[in-house]
Amino acid sequence: MRDRFVDTTTALLAEDPRTALVLADISASAFAPAAERHPDRVLNVGIREQLMVGVAGGLALTGLRPIVHTYAPFLVERAYEQIKLDLDHQDASAVLVSVGASYDRAEAGRTHLGPADVALFDTLSGWTVHAPGHPDEVPALLRAMVAAEGSAYLRLSTLHNAEPHGGDGALVVVRDAGPGAALLVAVGPVLDAALDATSGLPVSVAYTHRPRPFDTAGLRALADREVILVEPYLAGTSTRVVAAALADRPHRLLALGVRREEWRRYGSATDHARWHGLDANGLRRSITDFLAPALV
Repeated sequence: MRDRFVDTTTALLAEDPRTALVLADISASAFAPAAERHPDRVLNVGIREQLMVGVAGGLALTGLRPIVHTYAPFLVERAYEQIKLDLDHQDASAVLVSVGASYDRAEAGRTHLGPADVALFDTLSGWTVHAPGHPDEVPALLRAMVAAEGSAYLRLSTLHNAEPHGGDGALVVVRDAGPGAALLVAVGPVLDAALDATSGLPVSVAYTHRPRPFDTAGLRALADREVILVEPYLAGTSTRVVAAALADRPHRLLALGVRREEWRRYGSATDHARWHGLDANGLRRSITDFLAPALV
């Protein structure tokens, strides 16, 4: 996904003189050719993530469309105050693009883990959030985000599904289990694990790469009584959205994602998915326990 981001951003910088890029050392070498061609619009502030977002806010106020990029915890957690003040409070919009996701760089330790990023954007208003599930989804999403006017966050990951699913982020039914089936909503790169986990179960599976704004109309059209939410970031991040959308009808909700317990070990991204119950086996255990009353 990062490669597709670099290629698309490089093309945008050449095509649209309104586009700018602000870095904090991460991916600077990948953008070296673009920086040589557009030295006034490709800025590397060094390891100063708060400054990076502040500079982006200033560029936005001059009429440019800044893209801001680094690892998720550095971009969202470390620079949250600047996102709140230098972007939101100033009515300055930017496109923030992260790598690392929740635990892609697990071998780098806790500093590089960022499962709370989408939840932090929920404390702000009006942000669009995309979590693509395949590299081929990235170029169209990035182009649409840059062409739009509001602030947006693109969450890239090394984990991905086997096939891309396009669209604007409205819920897409990937498996229809028929009337009365539970509905599982998979966000981004957890779709394949969710499909494996629900094989043979009375569960329909829908996909989205756009958790914000969440497709509440699509949810209401598809949901019956049981809803299962599988997100690749902090568990329960979208619970309030789903609960509000279905507030007028009886329903049960199971929210799965990255758990709040801290695993004080390194491991790989695959290890962390297993420890958090987000691999196919862990998801199946949680889902069959949730559906047990209906399966007897």
